[in-house]
Amino acid sequence: MKHSLLISRAMLLAASCALLQHASVVSAAQSADAALLAGMRATTSASPPMPQSDVAARSDVPAMPDTEDTHDRTGVAGDVQGSVQGNVAELTRMIHDAKLSELRTTYNGSYGASLFFYPQEVTYYVALFQDKHFWRVLKSENADRAEAIYADFARQTAQLADVEIRRLQLQAQKAYIEDIIVTSQESARRLQADLDVAHTQQAKVDDYQRQAQGEAVTLHAEQEKARAQLRQVQGEVMELQRRTELGLPKQK
Repeated sequence: MKHSLLISRAMLLAASCALLQHASVVSAAQSADAALLAGMRATTSASPPMPQSDVAARSDVPAMPDTEDTHDRTGVAGDVQGSVQGNVAELTRMIHDAKLSELRTTYNGSYGASLFFYPQEVTYYVALFQDKHFWRVLKSENADRAEAIYADFARQTAQLADVEIRRLQLQAQKAYIEDIIVTSQESARRLQADLDVAHTQQAKVDDYQRQAQGEAVTLHAEQEKARAQLRQVQGEVMELQRRTELGLPKQK
C-alpha cells in the first residue's frame, strides 16, 4: 500500500514537471512572436513612402526633348531662343494660327528651307524641312543672323537633294532605256515575223519557179515537136497541092 502511494506521488510529480515545461515553451514562443511583430511594425513605420518623383523617374514616358540650340552647327546659340514645347511644335502652331509671314522659301527636291517673320514679337523663324515635315527650326530676333541661317539651310537643301535628284535622273533614264528595250524587242518581233513570212513565201516561190521552169522546158520541147510536125504537114500540103495542080496552067 505504501509502495503504491509512492508510485502515485512520483507520477504526479512527473506530470507537474511536464506541464510546467510545456507552459514555459508556450510562453517563450509567444514572447518571440510578439517581438517579431513589434520589429515588423517598427520597420514599417520607419520606412518612408516612395517619392512621387521616383515613380515618375521610373515610368516609361520619354522626357521632353531638348529644344536649345545645341543642334545648331552654325554657331547661333546666342540668337536662338528655345521653348519648352519645342520650336518645331511652336512654329507648326503659329503657322496653323496664321500668325507668321513667309518671307523666303527655297526648294531642292523634297527638301526646303523657309524664313518666317512674327511681327508681334519681331522674331524670325528659320525652318529646314523635308517632304513638308519640319526638320529643324531656329528662332532669332536678329534679322541678319536669321538671313544667314536661312542661306545656310538653303545650301544644305541643295546638298541634301543632290542624291535625290541623281536618283530621280537615273530612275528616269532607266525607265527610258527599258521603254526603248521594249520598243526594240517589239520591232525585233515584227521583223522576225516578217522574215518568217518571207522565208515561207520564198520557199513557195522557189517551188513555183522550179515547177514553172519544168513546165517551160516541157512546153518548149512540145513546141519544137509541134513546129516540126507543122513543117511536115505544110510540106505534105504543098506536095499534095503541087500534085493536084499538075498539068494545069500556072497562075500569072
